[in-house]
Amino acid sequence: MKKKIISWSNITTAAMFVFVIVVFISPQAKAYLVKGLMKVGLFQPPVKYEPAGNEAFAYIPDLTLKSADGTLVNLKEQKGKVVFVNFWAPWCPPCIAEMPSINTLYKQFKNNRNVLILTVDVDGKFNKSVPFMSKNGYQLPVYSFAGPIPDGFLTGSIPTTFVVDKTGKIVIRHEGAADYSNQKFINYFLELSKR
Repeated sequence: MKKKIISWSNITTAAMFVFVIVVFISPQAKAYLVKGLMKVGLFQPPVKYEPAGNEAFAYIPDLTLKSADGTLVNLKEQKGKVVFVNFWAPWCPPCIAEMPSINTLYKQFKNNRNVLILTVDVDGKFNKSVPFMSKNGYQLPVYSFAGPIPDGFLTGSIPTTFVVDKTGKIVIRHEGAADYSNQKFINYFLELSKR
């Protein structure tokens, strides 16, 4: 008995193999996959206090950021505001996947004086991150580091997101992609801004 070379099983196996190769090679394909998984409920951010991991950073450190237009923002001086800080890079697939949700969060809270949302390009290459935001229609301002990063604060994994309450305490530290536009997180964030 002769086996068929072209069969439904072989076609689906080949398609899956091509899919896996494309996801490993293309950051955009990987970002699209993660974005799809976010839509089905995976990659949800925490909505309760999560210690920063390193007790030296229970509160936001003295860290100065610089925007693309040269404006300086010192995180330690933002007491009285809820601060959302996302460390990312335009070449990072999970960062690309979560950026639409951060942009949604930004659009919802940009006029709230009790909230500050910052996206920090860890590479500091405004010539890449600003066009990335523009090309995708995101309204998010881009920042980079204007001084040294305190040892142990950012472990090197991106995306990493911090949410800081009005007292300067880090209430969420999340590594990896997350959907920050989900209603549970937005309600939590809004509640923090009202306290």
